[in-house]
Amino acid sequence: MRLAALTLASALSLTPAWATPLPDSASLDLQLELPVLNVANYARPYVAIWLENGERKTVANLALWTGNQTDWLKDIRRWWRQFGRYQADNIDGYSSATRTAGIHSLKWDGSGIDGQRLPQGEYTLYVEVVREHGGRDLVRQRITLGDSAFNLTTKPMAEVGAIELTYTP
Repeated sequence: MRLAALTLASALSLTPAWATPLPDSASLDLQLELPVLNVANYARPYVAIWLENGERKTVANLALWTGNQTDWLKDIRRWWRQFGRYQADNIDGYSSATRTAGIHSLKWDGSGIDGQRLPQGEYTLYVEVVREHGGRDLVRQRITLGDSAFNLTTKPMAEVGAIELTYTP
């Protein structure tokens, strides 16, 4: 009887019974560089940073730097196709301005779009950087969020420099 109740509770749950949430203390620190580009008509880039699970579903939006101009969201193509077009109501805020060239930091607390802790597991971190009248870069980095800490640095690209990730469980 008790096993049947547990099985029924697991079946009704959105999170599988075996999925352990990230520890309350878990955080991901991210530093990314927006390089100085010596080009005519330089415009600050639009940036989206998000996580997708193994099913390629957006589970967390870490940053959206577009200024207050929502007309340009669709130019952040991958993010728009995966999340923005369908779930714009789940965006809880926009940055006041895009960022200047330099190193920028952010800290993610392990919460998903729904405000709950994500389950431990395999994810892909995406950083998409798009500049009006400029280039477009998409960084994909697979990461494992769980009980083990890690540090890693991605290779620099044209529109985005090296990205440093530090995960602390």
